[in-house]
Amino acid sequence: MNFPEIFSTFRHYGARTNNECIDGIEKNIMRKIVFIFLIVIGSAECRAQIPILDRQPAVAGTFYPADKNELISTLADLFHHAVPSKNITDVVAVIAPHAGYIFSGSVAASSFNQIDPGKEYDNIFVIGSSHYVSFDGASIYRKGNFITPLGTVKVNTKLAGELIAKYPVFNDREDAHAKEHCIEVELPFLQYRMKKDFRIVPIVIGTQSPDVCRQIADALRPYCTPKNLFIISTDFSHYPSYDDAVKVDAKTAEAVCTNSADKFISVLRNNAADNIPNLATSMCGWTSELTFLYITQGNPAFTFEDIQYKNSGDSPSGDKKRVVGYHAIVISRKNDQSADSFHLTEADKKSLLMLARRTVGSFVTKHEIPEVDEDSISQNLLVKCGAFVTLNKNGDLRGCIGRFDATEPLYKVVRSMAIAAATQDVRFPAVGTDEVSHLQIEISVLTPMKKISSIDEFEPGKDGIYMKKGTHAGTFLPQVAKETGWSKEELLGHCAQDKAGIGWDGWKDADLYIYEALVFGENR
Repeated sequence: MNFPEIFSTFRHYGARTNNECIDGIEKNIMRKIVFIFLIVIGSAECRAQIPILDRQPAVAGTFYPADKNELISTLADLFHHAVPSKNITDVVAVIAPHAGYIFSGSVAASSFNQIDPGKEYDNIFVIGSSHYVSFDGASIYRKGNFITPLGTVKVNTKLAGELIAKYPVFNDREDAHAKEHCIEVELPFLQYRMKKDFRIVPIVIGTQSPDVCRQIADALRPYCTPKNLFIISTDFSHYPSYDDAVKVDAKTAEAVCTNSADKFISVLRNNAADNIPNLATSMCGWTSELTFLYITQGNPAFTFEDIQYKNSGDSPSGDKKRVVGYHAIVISRKNDQSADSFHLTEADKKSLLMLARRTVGSFVTKHEIPEVDEDSISQNLLVKCGAFVTLNKNGDLRGCIGRFDATEPLYKVVRSMAIAAATQDVRFPAVGTDEVSHLQIEISVLTPMKKISSIDEFEPGKDGIYMKKGTHAGTFLPQVAKETGWSKEELLGHCAQDKAGIGWDGWKDADLYIYEALVFGENR
């Protein structure tokens, strides 16, 4: 971003008459006033802008060669000996190590080999955990680009600024990036591999709090689309013996590939509790991986594949008594995951409706939540999905609450939302015991949300709409369009005004998402 440049030219007026002299003086004075005004405005604008400060290499010459030609030769050799591309389609993320190339470079190359080099991405999010400073949240570098011996890596400073302005969990701490290697060492691999221009969003996570990682994930989830790529920069075990590292790293990688944040955290704790000699950590970038798992967990569209494992003991320069582990893992999105690819049988729908009715009756009358034997129910009901439960009475709405996050099995979500719809919808008093038998129950099982950039992508009746602006959010399920007969603009206006509380036109500058729903209800 360039500073404003102000040019002003003063001309000497040679006046031959008094009138001409006065006119010349007035013009000169006016020019000076304009000049001073522009200086003031320009200075204010300069103060409002962020100085350009490209991030220079911090570990070139130590973690990898500082000489351009030597670095190219090193990368060529690493990619030559790496696991070749497995032609995995729709890669959305790779997990790659970030140690010195002599130790982890071949495993990192195996990760980057799985990326389609000809694909053009809107953004490549490079995420790592801080090794040098500890702080709340995460820092996004936005003051300039990243420089490596291979040249300039563009940073999407506009998006970085928008994320920082919108989400308190982000900041732009320069010290988080100054010495940090976890992002820097990944960039030459991208520069060597990618054939299309790309730009990055460099994020260093400073927190050790899973709750804060979840907040970071919530902010980044809308960008986990086929148009963007995520690089999760992390090594695995630190400093156990070779044999112990092999065992520990296998457990950790297996937990990652379950796509379960809870399982991942549990394995990290179990590894620590096993008192393995010299094990300092199971994964140095665990907060970065946890953040990504919070983005993807419970969504069956994502597939994790472990591509390669090595540790520093496999390097000729390594010591097998004290090693660091490295995994190359690729995450892809299944092509067949859509609203049509997830099906509930009629028996499944009947089971969920019966569970919702039994739950409402039991909770309202006895304040008890019915137990469910997971071994006796359909596997479809164990899939992690979001869902809404709607209660109607005599044709009128009596309560409706749901959630989008796919973090629990479907049957648990339906059970929880049935209770919430009966007791927590602030628009209505809690359902009374005398009302239970008069309720009609409807369930909407949701597909994952997709962020849209234009309302042309929104199809009322087919899609539900979810909008978010600051701390305000609201949604209409797909069936609302059919029930009301509203036009697209009316639907958006009512959702913005009545549900999100951001005014009739608030949707125009809100974040918009669409989703689909499998809707079914009782025939009463």
